[in-house]
Amino acid sequence: MGNKKLITIAMSLFLASSALAGCSGGNNSKNSGAPASDAPASSEEAVSTEPVTFTYYNFQSRGKDVMASETTIGKKLQEQTGVDFKLEYLVGEADTKAGVMIASGDYPDLIAPEDQIDKLMDAEAFIPLDELIEEHGPNIKRVYGPYFDKFRHTDGKMYILPYSANQGYIGDPNISQGAFWMQRSVLKEFGYPQLKTLDEYFDLIRQYKAKYPQVDGKDTIGFAVFAPADTFYNVQNAAMHLAGFPNDGGVTIDLETHEAKVVAGTDNIQKPWIKKLSEINAEGLFDAESFVMNKDQFMAKVTSGRLLGYFAYNWQIGEATNNLKAADIDEKRYAPLPIVYSADIKDQYVDPPAFVNNRGVGISVDAKDPVRLIKYIDNLLQEENQILVQWGEKDVTYSVDENGRYFLNEEQQKNRDDTNFKLSYGFQYFEYGWPRYGSNSLLTDGNSYGVGNQPEVAAAGFTEGDKTLLEAFGATTFSDYFSDPDDRPWYPAWSINLGQGTPEQIFSQKSDDLQKKYLPKMILESPSSFDALWNEYMGEFNKLDKATYEATMTQKVQDRIAGKW
Repeated sequence: MGNKKLITIAMSLFLASSALAGCSGGNNSKNSGAPASDAPASSEEAVSTEPVTFTYYNFQSRGKDVMASETTIGKKLQEQTGVDFKLEYLVGEADTKAGVMIASGDYPDLIAPEDQIDKLMDAEAFIPLDELIEEHGPNIKRVYGPYFDKFRHTDGKMYILPYSANQGYIGDPNISQGAFWMQRSVLKEFGYPQLKTLDEYFDLIRQYKAKYPQVDGKDTIGFAVFAPADTFYNVQNAAMHLAGFPNDGGVTIDLETHEAKVVAGTDNIQKPWIKKLSEINAEGLFDAESFVMNKDQFMAKVTSGRLLGYFAYNWQIGEATNNLKAADIDEKRYAPLPIVYSADIKDQYVDPPAFVNNRGVGISVDAKDPVRLIKYIDNLLQEENQILVQWGEKDVTYSVDENGRYFLNEEQQKNRDDTNFKLSYGFQYFEYGWPRYGSNSLLTDGNSYGVGNQPEVAAAGFTEGDKTLLEAFGATTFSDYFSDPDDRPWYPAWSINLGQGTPEQIFSQKSDDLQKKYLPKMILESPSSFDALWNEYMGEFNKLDKATYEATMTQKVQDRIAGKW
């Protein structure tokens, strides 16, 4: 089983940076599309290359703080522009960091605010970008022009450049978003059954754990959810996926009426999921540390060989599974499964095409030189630099065949799976967190913008274990055995801005607080207490103004369908 390798990999994750493997803003539909037809623009004015250093702060924990020029990509961009960045990432609580920034009035030059966007907008932390883009942003206009009206503020101005805007479209051969994941040794043990329902999923884990109660002298862990306070949405979102909905945040939206309904407190969506976790916890199948372990601890369990199944989004913990792949421990890697409550439900784990308008990068009111910053971003959006931040350098980090198709040779693929390489080269810092093409975009020559979406890369990256599993499932890629996404022109609803201090925002916050208080109790205490706790939870929940929230979300969804973002 390669147990020494497993221990080594698990220990290395405690030392590795807590960098995210991907992002949630990409689109993962399998629908095809045409490549972007517009040629990359270039500014006619001379761009100064006078050396200058700016500060950049990202409210995600993507990696250690570093000078951009210490990475290969950052150094090349510095050579083009003269601009270097002190890159800083979140440590601790996002709310606390945003509060300190606002209270002090001291802001970095560039800020990627993540879920602190409303607070920072209300504090007037950003400058409008309209005139800067008009005068200095030909590539910004090329990439984002069709989307401008989707991310204007209520005053009609643009303050944040979203992380991505699709240029053409290609589907994802893998599952980079959410799924119920199962260790492949479990599937192999029972002949690769194609599981569909939650009961089937847990029954297989139950059987395997009974047969193999320990790994390396430690108890086998049946199932976990990666749900500490900052990713508690994992335990919340799983319920909507089980009911056949994609990740629209805290609501489900009817495909015909477009009505938004809150997931929390529902007898048919949230309750059966939480009750099931209570039942498996009583059996000893649930990891009670799900709500308290940090990312490194969770990934150490993923790579230990002890954890049989979990729910999480692949971009959250991809580096752990990449390490298992790099170490050639295939049977301990995980397969994504489209698990739902009952066999008659159509799964919707694969995202439909989306545009996320409330995540991105803004220039702060304290920025030393906004013109220089917007020129840097514009230069970044030249297609040659978009290739650099995703693919790197030809014949170094990727190769090109005689037909002009991009691929990775064995060494290049190995580097792609190496977190330390991604950090030192700069992929970890620049492939996400900056204005860019959407993950499912096509380059003008027809190659995929996202490396993982390139068919040649996906096929070459499949191990013998991958091929065996896919053959057993009658599929050629992992997304093949998931359902195609239904059309949702508003998607994702979680990107709808509600505004700080509004009744809707207050409802959302109080609802989250109640769920964080009660759901772990219902799961971890005796099943005999479940009904009483659920009733207590609902008693508190019913005091909230759910009706106003649902009415507002319904209206905003319908506005988006009508083209009013």
